[in-house]
Amino acid sequence: MRIGILTLPLNTNYGGLLQAYALQTVLERMGHNVVVFNTNGYNFIPLWKMPIKYLKRIVKKLIGRKSVIFYEQRFNKEYPIVSEYTQPFIDKYIHSVSVKDFKRLNKDDYDAIVVGSDQIWRPMYCLYIKSAYLQFAANWDIKRIAYAVSFGVDYWEYNRSLTRCCAELARKFDAVSVRENSGIKLCRNYLNIEARHVLDPTMLLNKEDYIKLVENAATRQREGDFACYILDMTIENQQFISVLATEECLSPFYINSRVDDWSAPLEKRIQPPVEKWLRGFLDAKFVVTDSFHSCVFSILFNKPFVVIGNENRGVARIKSLLAMFCLENNMYSDTWCYEDSISVNWEMINEKLKEWRVLSSNFLKAHFLKK
Repeated sequence: MRIGILTLPLNTNYGGLLQAYALQTVLERMGHNVVVFNTNGYNFIPLWKMPIKYLKRIVKKLIGRKSVIFYEQRFNKEYPIVSEYTQPFIDKYIHSVSVKDFKRLNKDDYDAIVVGSDQIWRPMYCLYIKSAYLQFAANWDIKRIAYAVSFGVDYWEYNRSLTRCCAELARKFDAVSVRENSGIKLCRNYLNIEARHVLDPTMLLNKEDYIKLVENAATRQREGDFACYILDMTIENQQFISVLATEECLSPFYINSRVDDWSAPLEKRIQPPVEKWLRGFLDAKFVVTDSFHSCVFSILFNKPFVVIGNENRGVARIKSLLAMFCLENNMYSDTWCYEDSISVNWEMINEKLKEWRVLSSNFLKAHFLKK
């Protein structure tokens, strides 16, 4: 089959890149020809929208909220710099096609489109949310599969009009699966469809698959043994890291830049290579994070970890992941409650992972066995 994967833009987000790579790899190993639609291109605002967009950003800035008034101009200038080490991974490993307008895709080029994974069905993260429900392909004669799609949160964020539109489109899908258990209820209550709970695509691959990526890049061993991957660093988080390092007798190292911090100097925002990020899990004895995919790779690499609940980015997805592997105690909403190292039965977790892999792989095989 000729399959297109519709996911979030391929940018500097490690989890976003690796889940696209993983889903592409799994489908290719099944014998299909796969491309990933990449909407991460030049940013612009239509002329007629400029006045209201700029006015809203000015108001936000005046009331003390984070806002970049001329976001598009600054993004287009700085993105090639901050992505200089992550773009090579996309170029080498992800078979992407640039898409500025989904309506311009040729329906004769695809036998199927897979939507997923990541928070592709969350409006605040997916600016082309109706396209994520394949509105542009509503009349195409293709197979439509949603794999491990995520709403990001366990409550409904769509307005009434969007809900009606997406529910109609969702019913055209041949099968829908979600990344979080809460997504099953959201699909049933608001989209009137039944969904399956499956693994994030990154967990369909083995640890050895990722070690190969590290080895191919000849990435050097990290200095330190305590991997810290915090998306939203605060004073409290810094203090928590210091306490953890002392309690566990570890030496911290950081595996991301301040890529999303527009107030940081440009050189501090350059994101390290994907392979270097993966190397961090290989070298770590312990991990602290507020990221979903950092939890995923801690599990894949069998590394003890704690996760700081980050309500701003949504914790439902992390809670669901931890519950799948009986790791609920690894999450801390109050960083001052940490007492000692968490004991983990990795043999049991690896068995659970095998079971989930079979279930999740069977979902894809049921719809994509090569003819």
